[in-house]
Amino acid sequence: MPTRDLTAPLTADTQAALTPDEVIQALKDGNDRFLAGTPVERNFIEQVRQTAGGQYPMAVILGCIDSRVPHEIVFDKGVGDVFSARVAGNFVNTDILGSLEFAAAVAGSKVIVVLGHTECGAVKGACDHVQLGNLTSTLANLAPALYAVGDAVEGERSSSNAAFVQAVAEQNVRQTVRQIIDRSPVLRERVVSGNLVVIGAMHDVHSGTVTFYDGERIDAASLA
Repeated sequence: MPTRDLTAPLTADTQAALTPDEVIQALKDGNDRFLAGTPVERNFIEQVRQTAGGQYPMAVILGCIDSRVPHEIVFDKGVGDVFSARVAGNFVNTDILGSLEFAAAVAGSKVIVVLGHTECGAVKGACDHVQLGNLTSTLANLAPALYAVGDAVEGERSSSNAAFVQAVAEQNVRQTVRQIIDRSPVLRERVVSGNLVVIGAMHDVHSGTVTFYDGERIDAASLA
């Protein structure tokens, strides 16, 4: 990966020079720095000024609204480095897909990360079939993952079964990665052309570690 000043926001040139693989490595490196307690020292106010005229993020992170998973912090990124799309349960709908299309096809981001996390409240709610106002329809988006797990995990199919909750969370990430490509011809075309990679990952709220599903990513080779 070409050496660049990590304290400076991305420009059109530095974004264009990055490959999807380099972006994924940059996210992994950032999480390593976060875990080690050695984040890059940044002047965020100066970065605000530098990005006022435009933005060139390297990636878009689709994650849950959970307060324990702040994307820029766990990946040690600055102002203008990543788009952050958040919804309880990190699923996709038309609005979120449109946002991802803007990030990748218009603004030039090279990677979409679907970031699930352990101990997910939305997943637990789906497992318990919670009914509460608008949350009911929100959690319904997680039902395909819930049923896909089936009887693969022993024990009760509820939030009291930690293994079942985690299996649903992982399945939801995998299904969301697939749905992004299946439901968006715009993003699929970006992947086929080699300009975009869609990959799942899981954030451990106990340790802060982000584990990427490297062997299951969707790239040009996997769609060939």
